[in-house]
Amino acid sequence: MLSLAAVAMIVSCNSDDDSPGGTASCTDGVQNGDETGVDCGGSCEPCEVNNTLNGDVTEDTTLDASIEYQLTGAYVVKSGSALTIPAGTVIKATGGTAAYIAVERGAQIFVNGTSADPVIMTSGAATPAPADWGGLVVAGDAPTNKGSNVTSEVADLQYGGSNATDNSGSIRYLRLEYTGATFSNDKEFNGLSLFGVGSGTTVEFVQSFNGGDDGIEFFGGTVDGKNLVSTFSGDDSIDFADGWAGEGENWYISGGAKAGIEGSNNGDDGDATPVTMATLSNITVVGPVTEGALFFKEGGGTFTINNFYTSNVDLGVNVKDTDAEAAVRIENGDLTITNIQFADAPAGLEATNYTGANQSFFTEGIATGAGNGAAAPDWAAGWTTGLDNSSAGSENIAGEVTGDVTLNANVEYILTSAFVVKSGGSLTIPAGTTIKATGGTAAYIAVERGAQIFINGTASDPVVMTSGAATPAPADWGGLVICGDAPTNKGSNVTSEVADLLYGGSNATDNSGSIRYLRVEYTGATFSNDKEFNGVSLFGVGSGTTFEFVQSLNGGDDGIEFFGGTVTGNNLVSIGSGDDSIDFADGWAGNGSNWYISKGAKAGIEGSNNGDDGDATPVTTTTLSNITVVGPVTEGALFFKEGGGNFTITNFYTSNVDLGVNVKDTDAQAAVRLEADALSINPMQFDNPATGLEQTNYTGANQDFITVGNNTGAGNGAAAPDWATGWAIGF
Repeated sequence: MLSLAAVAMIVSCNSDDDSPGGTASCTDGVQNGDETGVDCGGSCEPCEVNNTLNGDVTEDTTLDASIEYQLTGAYVVKSGSALTIPAGTVIKATGGTAAYIAVERGAQIFVNGTSADPVIMTSGAATPAPADWGGLVVAGDAPTNKGSNVTSEVADLQYGGSNATDNSGSIRYLRLEYTGATFSNDKEFNGLSLFGVGSGTTVEFVQSFNGGDDGIEFFGGTVDGKNLVSTFSGDDSIDFADGWAGEGENWYISGGAKAGIEGSNNGDDGDATPVTMATLSNITVVGPVTEGALFFKEGGGTFTINNFYTSNVDLGVNVKDTDAEAAVRIENGDLTITNIQFADAPAGLEATNYTGANQSFFTEGIATGAGNGAAAPDWAAGWTTGLDNSSAGSENIAGEVTGDVTLNANVEYILTSAFVVKSGGSLTIPAGTTIKATGGTAAYIAVERGAQIFINGTASDPVVMTSGAATPAPADWGGLVICGDAPTNKGSNVTSEVADLLYGGSNATDNSGSIRYLRVEYTGATFSNDKEFNGVSLFGVGSGTTFEFVQSLNGGDDGIEFFGGTVTGNNLVSIGSGDDSIDFADGWAGNGSNWYISKGAKAGIEGSNNGDDGDATPVTTTTLSNITVVGPVTEGALFFKEGGGNFTITNFYTSNVDLGVNVKDTDAQAAVRLEADALSINPMQFDNPATGLEQTNYTGANQDFITVGNNTGAGNGAAAPDWATGWAIGF
């Protein structure tokens, strides 16, 4: 029988008509005993409504969403019974520490909220505060490493068994507020406590808000937890332990006091079995917190976490010196975190305070976390409270991209180390995105052969990759490196000069993506004399790739360089390079038009075939048009070197610089090609010549490879071209 104390609604209505039965039950009721106007077969006295919840539920019971319930004590669903709470129901706890809702092993609860009408369990105090009442406790028959027939920390329920698929009901769209009442240091309620709950149970779209202890905790069991939100917990935000063997997906955590996630195996025996086996994906932890985004403790377990976004918090891990079992598991590779992003990093952040030998258990990358990084996820709209929907101001990026990742133009990205798009992955960077490098020589962006990058800048909103230093300077960071599968005369499977990536192959039409309206600034970090980054380095990139409207500004080495491949480069700007401005070599077989070059240190254009073998094939072959080089430079407008190649150049404008060519006496292959008319420039204009300028310092017999004539070069002679307006700077 259902005890009177636990009745959700008691109604009575007397009828004085002549209908059969004489007395009818009201079909509806309202709080405070107000008249409802229900049809009782005649005149109806006001219905009496009991909106108090406490005691035991011993038969299937359904609450009424039109009633605001008062939870005055323990309200326990007994084994064999079910409690159904419809969408929009509000339950306010007024019983303090004694007030909680519990579901026994063998009982069920069905919380049927919706995104528009969640079920809300909250404090009934005039001024609500954390720990005003207990919370929701569910006990099941699934395995734990505490054994079977264990007594729950709170509510004194038996839990645990051998039924991994045990079904304790369904909890959807539930908000728990101001929970966490404390009996003692060892007995504290969480917002939602799941003791040995089985995988037949549904737990999704649940929020704990302003709890006095943990927000949501799994004590063993096999139930999955999806679309969980924990905000402003007084202890850990989401906790799992005791052999939990479930999956978690879409967890958003913010404002917690201690660990974002606390994951452990067993507080009494770190090696207890079954060992905690957690698979988590799409996780956001927003700090600050005192114990990191993850506290791996008491033996930890086997955790696999992917797409882990943190803001203003380090990873933590926090393995204690006395927790030998947890350390062993990390050393054995039982903790694996891929694509963790440290955004809006506080000063002095260390990725982890774990000091063991295995420091490769996490891989940095771009993460969206629970959906929107530090901002509230879209799936939390409507049914949660207290979330910040604004995006973080800045986010750290480093590590690897293994899938398809898109950056957010509203976020300022901080490049702290190497950021590599792996083969099969893609990186999309929308118009207006800014990336600031702070990692020095170690900071660069690279695209592997077989990967793609899509830089979708516009003339009014270019993508900018620059230095994050307070006073930017050339060589502050690496640059952008792209590797493809197109032919080079260095062979196939060659290792790139920087970033150590393989490039080169037989696919002339290989497609590494599309780069449009990109500005790279203060690049060119140096490893050694033989390993220097350029602004943009294109290694064996194929003709299927789009490369246009790209500027290198104030780079420490070359501005833009083509290492073989077949990609065409149009509308390129190189200003203030510390070496050559635009360089091509190694059998490059692409074309170029509209190149504007100024303020470079050495050659305006350096064109070569192969530094080891000037006759290597395929020979560098290119057609260039509409070129401007503004001096002074030390090696002329064109340095034809290391075998040169087959170059046809039209509309070549120079100012305050000679042509150069600079074929060295030791470069017999380049001289042979010049004599064979492999270089043709027509027309070429020498404007504003420097004193003593010679058109070319090539002294061979063939002096007819130049035809002098007026032209506009890249568009406006020495002035900035119109097509560079808005996105290129530094003219």
